[in-house]
Amino acid sequence: MVEIKEVKKRSDLRKFVEFPNKLYKDNPYYIPPMVQDEMEDWDEKKNPAFEYCKAKCFLAYRDGKIVGRIGAIMSEKANQKWGYKRMRFSCVDFINDDEVVDALFDTVENYARELGCVEVHGPLGFCDLDREGMLIKGFDRTSMFITYYNHPYYIDQLTRRGYVKDVDWIEYLVKVPDEANERIEKLANIVARRNKVHIVKLKKRKDVKPYVERVFDLLNDAYKHLYGVVPLTERQVKKYVNKFLPIVDMKYVCILENEQSEVVGFGITAPSIAKALKKSNGRLFPFGAFRVLRALKKNDTLDMFLVAVRPDMQGTGINAILINEVLKSAIANGIKVAETGPELEVNEKVVSQWKFFETEQHKSRRCFIKKL
Repeated sequence: MVEIKEVKKRSDLRKFVEFPNKLYKDNPYYIPPMVQDEMEDWDEKKNPAFEYCKAKCFLAYRDGKIVGRIGAIMSEKANQKWGYKRMRFSCVDFINDDEVVDALFDTVENYARELGCVEVHGPLGFCDLDREGMLIKGFDRTSMFITYYNHPYYIDQLTRRGYVKDVDWIEYLVKVPDEANERIEKLANIVARRNKVHIVKLKKRKDVKPYVERVFDLLNDAYKHLYGVVPLTERQVKKYVNKFLPIVDMKYVCILENEQSEVVGFGITAPSIAKALKKSNGRLFPFGAFRVLRALKKNDTLDMFLVAVRPDMQGTGINAILINEVLKSAIANGIKVAETGPELEVNEKVVSQWKFFETEQHKSRRCFIKKL
C-alpha cells in the first residue's frame, strides 16, 4: 500500500529534495541540482514566488520507504495573465509502479480541484528560471544542473494517466570552432555600427551590479510572450542573482548598450559545473564548493543560460554580436563545446541563431497537460 504524506517539516523537505539522488545514484547522466537552492525554493520565507503562488509538496511511502515525490504549484499570476485555471506539477520522481504514480498524481489533481483548477500541467517550477520540462529525448546524455533528468518510463506513466503534449523545448550541443567565425564577426561589426550599440566591458562580478535591474527588466520584456512566463518581482530578481552570479565568469557574459545607455541585449553563459555537483550530490559543503570553483577555472564545456534581445531590436542581427563575443572568449579559454538550455521549439528566432555552427539537437523535453 502506498501512503502519501505532505511535506511540512524541514527534515522531510530534505528527504524530498534528496530523493532523486537515491533514485539515480547509479545513473551516470543524472546531475543533481544544488540541494540548498532546492530547499529554499520550497521555503515560504525564502522564495518570493510564494507572494503569488500556493504550493505543497508530497512524498510517497511504501513500507516506510520513500518511493516517489511530487510538488504542486498554483501560480495565481500565471493563471491571471494567461487566462486559464491551471495547477503546475513540479519536482516529480518515482519508481516505475502504477500504484505509486496514481497516488502521487491523484494527490496533485485533487489539490488542483480544491483550488478551482480545471487543468494540470508540468513539470514546471515557480517561474521560468526554475527547471521545467520532462526529458523525452537524450536519456543517454549528461544533464545540466539547471534541467531535470528522468527515466524514459516517466513518459509512459504520464500517458497512462491521460497527460498529453502541451509544448516542447529542445536543446543543442554546439561545437566551438578552433578559430573565430569571420562571417559572424563581420556581421557583428555591421550590426553594431548600424544600430549604434556597444559591448559593456565587464571584468569583475561587481561590475555587473549597476546593470542587474536593467538586465532583468529586459528579460521580463523579451520573455513575456513565452510559454507560462510571468514577470519576475524585485525580490525574485535578487534571489536569482544570488543563485547564479557566483558561478558566472565575466569572460562569458556580454551586455549590449545603445547610445542612451539602455541595455538592448545580453548573453549569460558559464563553465559547466555538472561534474562537480555530481561528485558532491549537489551539496556545496564540505567539499562541493571547492569542486565547483575548480570547474569554473578549468573546463572545456560551456553552459548557455540566458540570451535576450529587446523586442523592438529582435531580427536586427543583435544576436550575432552576443554570439561573437562569447565565442571569442570560449576559443581563447579552451572551450570545446557549448550546451544550450531548453529553447521552445516554436521560438524560431532563437533556434535559427545556431545555423553558423556544427550542432547536434541532442535533447528534448516536454510540458504535459491534462484536463480534469
